[in-house]
Amino acid sequence: MSIIVEHEKRRREILERALDVFVDEGFEDATFQKIAGRCGITRTTLYIYFKNKKEIFNYSIKQLLFNVETRIQQIVKDASLGIGDKISAVLLDIIGQLEQNRRLLLVILDYLLLLSKNGYDPETRIRRRVLKLRHILASLVIAGIRAGELMPVNVKTADDLLYGLIETAIFRLVVLKRETAGDLKQAVVLAVKGLVR
Repeated sequence: MSIIVEHEKRRREILERALDVFVDEGFEDATFQKIAGRCGITRTTLYIYFKNKKEIFNYSIKQLLFNVETRIQQIVKDASLGIGDKISAVLLDIIGQLEQNRRLLLVILDYLLLLSKNGYDPETRIRRRVLKLRHILASLVIAGIRAGELMPVNVKTADDLLYGLIETAIFRLVVLKRETAGDLKQAVVLAVKGLVR
C-alpha cells in the first residue's frame, strides 16, 4: 500500500514541477528532459510515471476537472441548499478553482494557441471538456424552474449567462493576467438573484 501512496505522491510532485516548466517555457518549448531536470530525476525515471509531456499536461487538466466536478457534485447533492444557492455556490466554487489554478490556465491558453497555429480548431477540444459542466448548470436551472424556485426562463439562455460568467473569469485571469476574478463574484450573486423567484 505504501508503494502506491509513494507513487501517487511522486506523480503529484512531478505534475507541480512540470507545471512550472510549462509556465516558464511554454508548452511547445517544454521538453521531457527539462521536466525531468526540474524534478531532479532522470528521463528514464520520469518514464515510469508518464510516457511524454502531453500525457503530463493532459493529466494536469484531468486532475483540475476531476476536482471541479467532485466539488460541484457535492454542492448539487447538498439538500440544505435551494437551487439558487446551489447555482451560486457552483459558480463561486468554479471561479475559486480557476483562481487557484491560474498557472495551469496560462499553459492551456499557450497550448490552444499552438493548436490554432497548426490548423486545429481549439474550440472542439474546449467544447468536449465543458459539456458536462454546461449540462450540470442547465440541469440546475431546469430543476429550479420545475420546483418554482426560479423564474420560467429559457434554459439555454440562462445556461449561456451562467457559463458566460465562467468564461469571463477565465478571460480576466488568463488574457488580462489578473491575479483574481473576485469582482465577478458579485456579478454571480446578482445574476442568480435575477433568476430566483
